[in-house]
Amino acid sequence: MVGTALIARLREAERIEKLESFSILDTPQEREFDAVVQLARRLFGVPIALISFLDGQRHWLKAKCGLDISEGRRGAAFCAHAIMVDDMMIVEDTALDERFVENAFVVGEPHIRFYAGVPLRPHADGFADDLPGIGTLCILDTRPRTLTEEDRQLLRQLATLVTSLITARSGAAAALRLSGEARRHLDRMERQHLQLRQAERMAGIGSWRLDLSDMSLHWSDQVYAIYGLPTGQMPSVDQGLSFYPEDRRAEIADMLDRTATMGESFDFESDLFTVDGRKRRVRSMGEAQIVDGRPAAIIGVFQDVTDRYAREQSLRRSADTDALTGLPNRACFDQRLEEAVAHASAADEPLCLLLMDLDGFKAVNDTFGHTVGDEVLRIIGDRLRSLAYASTFVARLGGDEFVMLLTRPRDCARIEDQLTRLLRSLRHVVERDGVRRAVSVTIGAAFLEPNVSGTTALVHRADLALYEAKRARRGTARIHGARDAVCLKPEPQLVPN
Repeated sequence: MVGTALIARLREAERIEKLESFSILDTPQEREFDAVVQLARRLFGVPIALISFLDGQRHWLKAKCGLDISEGRRGAAFCAHAIMVDDMMIVEDTALDERFVENAFVVGEPHIRFYAGVPLRPHADGFADDLPGIGTLCILDTRPRTLTEEDRQLLRQLATLVTSLITARSGAAAALRLSGEARRHLDRMERQHLQLRQAERMAGIGSWRLDLSDMSLHWSDQVYAIYGLPTGQMPSVDQGLSFYPEDRRAEIADMLDRTATMGESFDFESDLFTVDGRKRRVRSMGEAQIVDGRPAAIIGVFQDVTDRYAREQSLRRSADTDALTGLPNRACFDQRLEEAVAHASAADEPLCLLLMDLDGFKAVNDTFGHTVGDEVLRIIGDRLRSLAYASTFVARLGGDEFVMLLTRPRDCARIEDQLTRLLRSLRHVVERDGVRRAVSVTIGAAFLEPNVSGTTALVHRADLALYEAKRARRGTARIHGARDAVCLKPEPQLVPN
C-alpha cells in the first residue's frame, strides 16, 4: 500500500508539472477555446460546457458556457474524477451516484444532474503520455440523460480538438493533429463537416491535403479565405507557390519535395500576398500521410498569423531600438556584430568596425540643457542613417557613442574616404541667444583580420584606435595599425568649446 500511495503522489506531482509546462493556468479568455465550448453546447443541447484544468488545489475554467464561476475547490469538482479515467467519465444521473449525490453543485445551483467529461492529455516532451489528464472538456445538464455512441465519439473528437489547441498554443508541432482530426471529421460526417468548418473560421486556422498520386490540392474554406480566393477555385501547387515572395518559393518547394519523398515534416512562417495584393504573414505546417510504408499525401494546417507577427515585430523593434534616435541599440549591435563577424570569417570577406564619440557634447548639455542635447543626438542619428548604405549597419551604443559596421568590399577598400565623409557630415553647431557650441566626432576604426579572434578582440582594436585619435586630436579618425590619423582641415567656427 505504501508503494502504491507513493507512486500515486509521484504521478500527481508529474501531472501538475506537465500542466505548468503549458503555461495556461490563469490566462485570459481565448477565442479558440471559447469557440469549442460554444460549439459543444449547441451540438449536445446542454446548458453548460466547460474546458477546465486542475492543479493541486483548484478547478480552474479556461472556457465556459452557462456557468458564472471561474474557479472552485478541486475536491468539489466532477472533473477531479474525470481526469483519472482512460476515455471519458459519464454520470447519467448524479442523484443515483454516491460520489456526487451530496455535491454542492448537485444539491444547490446549478443543480447538476448529468455530467460527461473527457480528460485532456496533450503530449509534452519529457512527460509520460499515460498520466492523469491535466484537465477536461465536459458537458453538463440539469436533467438526467444518456449519450449515444455517436455522441460519445463526437465528444471525444472535440476533446481532441482542444488537446490540439493546447499543444499549438505552446508552439508544439502537435498542432498538425488538429488538421488530421479536422480532415477525418470532414470525410465522415457532413454535419460535423459544417461544424468544424465553423471552428476553423473562429480560430483562423485552415487545413489542406496534397494528394501525391496526382498532385491535387484540397483546401478547407479557411485556406481559401486566407489566400483571398473564392471557395472552390483551387490553384495548382505551382500557382499556390506564386503567392509567396519569389525568394521563398524554391525553399518551400524543396520542403514539400522532402516531405513527399522522405516523409520529413515541416513548419515555417512566411509573407504571403493575397489575390488582391494584401501582404499577410502565414504559418504552414505539414507532415506525410504514410500508406503501406510510403508517403501517399501531405496533410497540413495553414494559419494567418499576421496580427501575432506584427505584435512580435513591434516588441522586437522596441527591444532592439534606441528610443531617442530610432537607431538600433547596443543589444542589437552585439547580435549583428556576432553574425557579421561569423559570416565574414567564413566567406573570407572584409569587415570594418567604426566606433564614434561626439566631441563637445558635454558642453552642449552643460550650456543649453539636456533637451537640446537630446536634439543633437537625434540629428547625429539622422545623419548617420542617411550616410548608411543598404549594407551598412549603424547603432547608438549609449550616451554620445555611436557605431558603424562596414561590410561592403568597396566601402572597406575606401575606408579613408568613408572616414573623411563621416568627419565632415557629423559636424554640428548649436546656437542659442548668441551662444555657440560646436559638436564634432572622433572615430576609431578596426578591420577584421585573420589574427583577430572574435568580436571582443575586434571591438578592443577599434577602441584602441579611438583612444589614439582622441589623444592626438579630437575631431579626427584613426585606423588601428595605421601610423597617421585621418583628419580634416580645422574650421575655426566648428572647433568645440
